[in-house]
Amino acid sequence: MKLLMVLTSHDTLGDTGRKTGFWLEELAAPYYVFIDAGLNVVLASPLGGQPPIDPESDKPDMQTADTDRFRRDPIAQQALANTLRLDTIDSSHFDALFYPGGHGPLWDLAEEKASITLVENFYANGKPVGAVCHAPGVLRHVKTVDGKPLVEGKRVTGFTNSEEHAVGLRDVVPFLVEDELKRLGAKFEHTDNWGVYTLRDGHLVTGQNPASSAATAE
Repeated sequence: MKLLMVLTSHDTLGDTGRKTGFWLEELAAPYYVFIDAGLNVVLASPLGGQPPIDPESDKPDMQTADTDRFRRDPIAQQALANTLRLDTIDSSHFDALFYPGGHGPLWDLAEEKASITLVENFYANGKPVGAVCHAPGVLRHVKTVDGKPLVEGKRVTGFTNSEEHAVGLRDVVPFLVEDELKRLGAKFEHTDNWGVYTLRDGHLVTGQNPASSAATAE
């Protein structure tokens, strides 16, 4: 079984002058859930090559057994340094799709035509689509084959308004994941801030926050 993980290429946190990118643990923990289950994992990003790591996720107090393992893993490091360009991906070559979060995806992957088309193709063909934390925001323009928002009427979760407020970025992000999914008609559910929470509705799987990354992958 072959799984595609899609990472952001966006590294600027609005007009704050700070950097962003993908959240390291949200890549590392799911990566090893998939690898240890025997899946062939391929990494991609809009620009290809090395995607930006959110500096906040790279701090010593944010490290876990999975991030440590990822750093020591030469195969994983090689894959991260050489992600495929998203617009070169043929969805028919993969069996499942997963999006790690971080704030970066709200700027590029949510608007990226190649990403939108990819999700639509995976979903229309009955293949699992997963997204954790901010990554459910990449579904905002995704449609079903009948032209409706993919998330309409579906139980989903993602980074909450309350969590965004807690990290002080509610007025920085281009949109709030919770508000946007609700606007599209999703049945948005969540637990307390930073708690583990995942949902599966058909073959769409979403997780609320970094703590939920491994559980979402599982």
